[in-house]
Amino acid sequence: MLFKIYLNKILIYLFIILIINTKSLSLENKIVLKIDNEIITSIDVNNERNYLIALSPNIKEMDKSKLELIAKNSIIREKIKEKELLNYLDEINLNEDYLNQLVKERYSRLNLNSKDQFISYIKNFDVNIKTIEKKISIEALWNQMIYQKFLKNVKIDKNKLRKKIEENKINIEKNLLLSEILFKISKKDDLEKKYSEIIRNINEEGFEIAALTFSISDSSDFGGKLGWINQGSLNKIIRNQLSNMKVGDITNPILTPNGYLILKVDDIKKIEKKIDINSELEKLIISSRNSQLNEQSIIYFNKVKKNTKIDEL
Repeated sequence: MLFKIYLNKILIYLFIILIINTKSLSLENKIVLKIDNEIITSIDVNNERNYLIALSPNIKEMDKSKLELIAKNSIIREKIKEKELLNYLDEINLNEDYLNQLVKERYSRLNLNSKDQFISYIKNFDVNIKTIEKKISIEALWNQMIYQKFLKNVKIDKNKLRKKIEENKINIEKNLLLSEILFKISKKDDLEKKYSEIIRNINEEGFEIAALTFSISDSSDFGGKLGWINQGSLNKIIRNQLSNMKVGDITNPILTPNGYLILKVDDIKKIEKKIDINSELEKLIISSRNSQLNEQSIIYFNKVKKNTKIDEL
């Protein structure tokens, strides 16, 4: 009798495993994308969806079809970068110390205190640390490639920056916690319509989901979050737009070389500080350089994308 009960339990267990494996295989065999000669399956899209939710848990309640589209676009962006990198590198491999530093930055954004906590956290979303490390490596190596290719094109007027600091030499330093949505339009007449659509989406589903849906910036993976930025390091047009804004306010579209930018003020922090002109100058130089390199990155990516065959199946 005991043997029969035990046998029945084994049969039930095997049956469950069979169902799970059959389901997994059916998902794996469903091809949804082809990027050049690389096949992307529904399992890949599902894994990307889990990764995006792990980074921005608020998007979990997003419409399933919309989130699937975002996951597909995220995969396309990453695969294009990976393929381009492999034209110059033998493998996607980042220095271990630098990789650990970037992983720390990633889990710090989620208010986690250690890599072990991070590993435990992402397990809840069926995401493993190797996946995260590869994604971080691709992004870091892409940025290194852009730096090497386009640093010579970066133009910085130190005298102009120094003058800017001296004109704004105040004892109160204003730091803004910002999020962004960077978008393009085909015709100038479409700007008001596109902006209204984005604002409607923000009001209905939140800024994070709108960033994932509409933004062409790499920050979209993080719900558009940019982190804390010194107001003095921003260019005059953006600084003027933000000057009288309160927490929660959203800018009108701001024209940039890569499209139209919408910024949201998530928080404001004012610090009394004695201005060190040389120190502030160095910060502005880095900020200006990074801004120009980011523009070059978007331009170069769009150029590579045009030469990539993408088929949705």
